[in-house]
Amino acid sequence: MKIKCIIIDDEPLAIKVIESHLKEFQNFEIAGTFNNPISALPLIEEENIEAIFLDINMAKMNGLEFIKSVELKSNIVITTAYREYAVESFDLNVLDYLVKPIPFNRFLKSINKITQKIAQQKEGKSETSDANDSYIFLKVDKKLVKINYEDILYIESLKDYIKIFTLTDNYLVHKSLTSLTEELPQDKFLRIHRSFTISIDKVDSVEGNSIEIGTKRIPIGRKYLAVSKQTILNT
Repeated sequence: MKIKCIIIDDEPLAIKVIESHLKEFQNFEIAGTFNNPISALPLIEEENIEAIFLDINMAKMNGLEFIKSVELKSNIVITTAYREYAVESFDLNVLDYLVKPIPFNRFLKSINKITQKIAQQKEGKSETSDANDSYIFLKVDKKLVKINYEDILYIESLKDYIKIFTLTDNYLVHKSLTSLTEELPQDKFLRIHRSFTISIDKVDSVEGNSIEIGTKRIPIGRKYLAVSKQTILNT
């Protein structure tokens, strides 16, 4: 049985990207594409749409307003160019939050979430999150090390490497900060500088253009300043 999904986005190119990604998964069927939520509503009400890839900023109706105003049983994956709505989106119980341009490896993670959530729903389970979302395995000194998200304080870029600072230890990983940040849950982690990604709930204070985590003061980059402060303070 294929998983029926729809795409709601007012950018034709964005729809094409998601369509292209979805074609790689034989168990997914695109039931329709729409440039606004209102036109998608009849199909959602008539068909068993199990997943919706939903943009936020659209002309006729904002994607988050749509979620708030309509009782949706579908699994929602937000697809947007804006990072600042992540916290609000997860408060509305969206399944995932993808930031454009959406790389295929990050899209794959969403597909796995959808597939597992639907399997849980069909088995009558009430789990609201996947256990695998609580940690990540990273290659450290030729071995894969399990790092719990809740233990991460912040991550610093060191040219070709990144250093992950946790509550108990530090890990040096041959990986880019951009790549790892895309793999981390966007409701829990935030890039605030070209050299730093932080755990949002580990922030102890905000002062001027910097934050403090424990005894470490971390600068906020100019281009990240507005979004960083809004996300940290709203959280």
